[in-house]
Amino acid sequence: MTTEITVPELGESIVEATVGEWRVKVGDPVKVGDVIVELETDKVDVEVGATTAGVIATITQPTGSDVKIGDVLGAIDANGATGKTQTKAQADPGDPAPPSPTNTGETPAGKGKATPVARRMAEAEGVDLAQIDGSGAGGRVTRQDIAARVEPRTRPEPATEPDEGERVFASPRPTPSPETDEREERQRMSRRRRTIAQRLVEAQQTAAILTTFNEIDMSAVMDMRRRRQESFVNQHGVKLGFTSFFVKACVGALKAFPRLNAELQGDEIVLKHYYDIGIAVGAEEGLVVPVIRDADRKSFADIEKAVR
Repeated sequence: MTTEITVPELGESIVEATVGEWRVKVGDPVKVGDVIVELETDKVDVEVGATTAGVIATITQPTGSDVKIGDVLGAIDANGATGKTQTKAQADPGDPAPPSPTNTGETPAGKGKATPVARRMAEAEGVDLAQIDGSGAGGRVTRQDIAARVEPRTRPEPATEPDEGERVFASPRPTPSPETDEREERQRMSRRRRTIAQRLVEAQQTAAILTTFNEIDMSAVMDMRRRRQESFVNQHGVKLGFTSFFVKACVGALKAFPRLNAELQGDEIVLKHYYDIGIAVGAEEGLVVPVIRDADRKSFADIEKAVR
């Protein structure tokens, strides 16, 4: 007998979902309660479990498909597991039973199961799910379990209190963009992320634009510029201005926060591993914005020459 795997009720006001990760493939045996597939909605991630024991017969909705409540995701053949077991048992009843596997240090059954949120957190933090004893239902690893594992290694070492004159206030260390030869990297957005992006674009188009101004201490830059100006002009034939410092600071910020150097294309986030910086310049015909291509590969002199 074949049992259909369908999209369950997803909660109030939620009628659509996106197929996230299939935990099984065609031919895999499952038992009642095993998580088969994850569904992503605008609000929550939902795990769909097996309602009957058997073998996965078909998968009709691949990862990334948009589905509605009641849609068929696949099917379970309830006779598949029984048939395989009987065939194996009746193949040669005279053969001795194979020895039971001994504990060789491999991951025990049940290890590595995790909620969708915990799985993404573990991937981002580089945590091995098999090394965590889950506190959730059926030993499943939860978000709290990942946070508890990550916290000790990220907790700073206790330090002596510096003198008032030596105290320095720093921002949290960001995650830098990885070194890669690819100029662009594409990442599929979850359904929830797509909804957030859509709402933010709508807000940008309808809400009033707010501009903020932040003061910084440029004393060190001004002093270095004054001391190096003459030698810089003699060597490169162009004056050392402030623009090159600003451009290099922007490149450093984009490398530290790579998602600021990204754009949305359809259902994907396109992370750019190149740095083109536009410089607003007032001209007789109005404001123009020349673009400095690959600013991260240019020297201070190259940047100063490019903006003149």
